[in-house]
Amino acid sequence: MKILNLLLLLAFLPAAAINSSALENNPAENPDKLVVLWTSDDPYVAEMVVLMYAHAAKTAGWFTEVTLIIWGPSAKLAAENLKVQEKLKAMQEDGVVIEACIVCANEYGVTDDLKNMDFVVKGMGSPLTDYLKSGAKVLTF
Repeated sequence: MKILNLLLLLAFLPAAAINSSALENNPAENPDKLVVLWTSDDPYVAEMVVLMYAHAAKTAGWFTEVTLIIWGPSAKLAAENLKVQEKLKAMQEDGVVIEACIVCANEYGVTDDLKNMDFVVKGMGSPLTDYLKSGAKVLTF
């Protein structure tokens, strides 16, 4: 029985070693990346939850990479609310990457506003899918 257990252990060790080295060598896979998908147009949720946590996650070093995705109604809030804009700018200065869905921005008529804030405005379906498949942690508000 002990020999069988030892053989089973040895059979699975190489697979675990390969998987762990593949993760380290593939920059697309990043389990220390946080992606926050912000969809709410509620300014209180934005200020007291979404932006606060995403900003702290970066500045406190909880994650090495933090990306905030502006999607849906949050695009209009980001473009129109000065307090939210100040928080977004501070986040950007501290290294949070801010991306926005161009389809949503176009629907709300705020594409130029978001681009003028130096946010990356682009199609986000494929990038979000890539984040989900990459091992990044994705939170949605």
